[in-house]
Amino acid sequence: MSLLLTLLLPVSVLASLGAFAWARASGGSMELAVLGTSLVTLGTALWLERRHPYHPDWNRPRGDAATDWLSFAVLAGAVQPLLKWGSPLVVLAVYQWTGKPAGFLSGQPFAVQLLAVALLAELGKYWVHRWHHSVPALWWLHALHHGSERLYTLNNFRVHPLEYAIKHTLSLLPLMWWGVPADVLLGYVALTQPVQMLQHANLPLRHGWLNHVFSTNALHRWHHSGLRHEGDCNFGSALVVWDKVFGTYRPAGQQAPARIGLYSVGSYPANQPFFRQVLSMFQPACCRT
Repeated sequence: MSLLLTLLLPVSVLASLGAFAWARASGGSMELAVLGTSLVTLGTALWLERRHPYHPDWNRPRGDAATDWLSFAVLAGAVQPLLKWGSPLVVLAVYQWTGKPAGFLSGQPFAVQLLAVALLAELGKYWVHRWHHSVPALWWLHALHHGSERLYTLNNFRVHPLEYAIKHTLSLLPLMWWGVPADVLLGYVALTQPVQMLQHANLPLRHGWLNHVFSTNALHRWHHSGLRHEGDCNFGSALVVWDKVFGTYRPAGQQAPARIGLYSVGSYPANQPFFRQVLSMFQPACCRT
């Protein structure tokens, strides 16, 4: 079991990249290859954390399971499909005004394009995430994600639909407009999605030097601390390179935060059902902390 906890992250990332590379070379569906390996990683994490939890108390629901599952259903069943099909239409509309740019890094080896896209996409996601911690209106959106007082695999999908759309618009949409090929974007997803599947897992995963590359669950626990001086760190979506550049990287250490959750609830309806929290953004009491 110790070996499995050590290898789960690197094996998941390599399996995802391997499935993507195979599908790309054979003419198969790269999207299905990445989705399949991601679901296996997700299922493995859900199974393991019931048997070998990092924090046994985090396996006990606190009236939050329905919110997590409903948020997962909304993201997977509505928000992601809408963004997937709507984004190309937006890019085409922008082309009408600006003209189509030359392909981003066209002619460069695939690995070079993938590295550049990963760094740029993560840069956009880093700053969007950081702004959600500093701008009151954006923090109100982000409070849905931080409202849970425990960490487990499904927390990864506890996201306000509007926050998800903002992050997509400011990180991936510009890359699409710059003419990044679809297979490069899918390569980025293949690299990072397994990391995100494990990022909130209630598992004692052992990452070693990978904590200096990926935004692992050991690092992300600190981001979910209920104390602002601990939680305003490790903003990277899947990589920690920009946390290191901008000075917000906090090492994993040997412990976890004493408390998980919001810094201060204020008037945010943290214990209300999912749709009540989502719609609270449009209520008069919004954004008062």
